[in-house]
Amino acid sequence: MFKTRITQLLGITHPIVGGCMMHISGPEFVAAISNAGALGMMASAMFDTQEKFRDAVRRVRDLTERPFGVNLSLFPALRPIDNALYVEVILEEGVPVVETSGSKPQPELVAQLKAAGVVTMHKCVSVRHAVSAQSAGVDAVTVFGSEGGGHIGELGLTTMTLVPQAAAALDIPVLAAGGIVDGRGLLAALALGAEGVTIGTRLMVTDECPIHENVKRALAAATEMDTLPILGSLHNTLRAWKNAAALKVAELEAGGAGMWEVLSVVAGTETRRMFHDGDVDGGVTACSQAIGMVEAIQPVAQVIAEMVAEAEAARQRLGEWSLL
Repeated sequence: MFKTRITQLLGITHPIVGGCMMHISGPEFVAAISNAGALGMMASAMFDTQEKFRDAVRRVRDLTERPFGVNLSLFPALRPIDNALYVEVILEEGVPVVETSGSKPQPELVAQLKAAGVVTMHKCVSVRHAVSAQSAGVDAVTVFGSEGGGHIGELGLTTMTLVPQAAAALDIPVLAAGGIVDGRGLLAALALGAEGVTIGTRLMVTDECPIHENVKRALAAATEMDTLPILGSLHNTLRAWKNAAALKVAELEAGGAGMWEVLSVVAGTETRRMFHDGDVDGGVTACSQAIGMVEAIQPVAQVIAEMVAEAEAARQRLGEWSLL
């Protein structure tokens, strides 16, 4: 097993965090990831009332005795998000870990969480942002490379570039994210100076992931060429799976379409419908370039166990090479 500052900080068995995914990272999925020895991370923005969010937190508690976390989105949103309501529940229910993503977390928010014993993390797309997050007081950062699925920022920096520079610049632990789907990626991230990884796309293609089997099978058949960056015209670039909906967004942006016309295609209601009904071209979903290395739908626990075993085998193989 790999023991790092991240496993110690988060109280987890393996240095792996399940990436928070909108419309996906609900209680059952989060608990499955935590039960596998990683850290499940729930999307607070999925719940439009404080009561629904509280029920979701308690549901995770019912399903796992292991640590889990909650993501607070600091991105601009069409539906106004009052994170103070989520924080109130987090503190009252004793959620052990909080990750923020989007804008820099306010030091007051970080201090409030840490005063209650909550471990705090922030997701960044540059070393500069990671240093800023450290100055705000977070306990760890995730640096997210542009090959990853989701909001990759506007800088185009890759995981291979970000991780070693962030690890050298920071005193707090660094998690690597973007393009990591197997044990080779885990070991590579550790070799670059990260003390853990955050994975999202690989976990979409699992038995427990709450999306339609049609979508899972289509993702398992995808190659590294089947993603594209969209929403650059809105300065909110997202790496997405290259289905008909994403291609439509790219076409609209190339033609100079306005914000609302673009957003009508990427609306969360369309993505939720795709995940529920299985129309693989019905909505937009985040997807990493590493999807080409994902070939099988497996249980979450098997994915995590195989990732760790593969990383250990790769480490041993490298050790044997050094003796040649």
